[in-house]
Amino acid sequence: MIQVALFVVLLGLTASVQANSKFYLPIDCEDIYCHDNTSSSGVYTIYPGGPTSPLHVYCDMRTDGGRWTVFVRRFDGSENFFRPWKSYKAGFGNVAGEYWLGLENIFLLTMRKENELRVDMEDWDGTLASAKYSSFSIDSEHNGYQLHLGSFSGGNAGDSLGNQNSMKFTTYDKDQDQWENNCARQFLGGFWYNKCHATNPTGMYAPNGVFPFRNVQVIWSTWKGLNYGLKSIAMKIRSVSKCPC
Repeated sequence: MIQVALFVVLLGLTASVQANSKFYLPIDCEDIYCHDNTSSSGVYTIYPGGPTSPLHVYCDMRTDGGRWTVFVRRFDGSENFFRPWKSYKAGFGNVAGEYWLGLENIFLLTMRKENELRVDMEDWDGTLASAKYSSFSIDSEHNGYQLHLGSFSGGNAGDSLGNQNSMKFTTYDKDQDQWENNCARQFLGGFWYNKCHATNPTGMYAPNGVFPFRNVQVIWSTWKGLNYGLKSIAMKIRSVSKCPC
């Protein structure tokens, strides 16, 4: 009887915690949206690694139905993205500005839910473009944070990422690409490079035409070619299953 009574008490405590908003611990931006679908885009705290590991992230609550958790954001060149492995693993930057969420955090997010990927970008004339992929996940560090990308599912920017599917992550101090040299060192970023890339979201930020070198800028080649440095780019994920809001 004592055990039954304790079980009932525990059930009551669990229900109380779930009902009390101050104990609400969202895994991603979708959970935040489902908790309050009037939430605006901005910086929120999520807990993909559990209650003791809060993580600040930018949530896009407007684009294409919202619920997007942004893991890389470039728009003003304020952050240096030519960084070593430890930085790309842990994350860096300012989530209210330019940032990289961190490979370990991205792994935790994609481990918890099945996600789709959206890439939004803008050129220097203010024209917008996007690309979507049916699924997106990465492996753990043990397997080099290998990329698993679903099929290209639409967008006027075209598919510049598909050729980099199944690649492990490369930085200038950890070479896991398919080229005989180091793609990250050559093209000044850190990414899932192949031999090497058709997109370089973590490349050098600069207005179009500033750099005389090919492929080092923030590029999306199927939209603007290999030598056009974009004004902005953001990569974001959300669950393929809509929340029961």
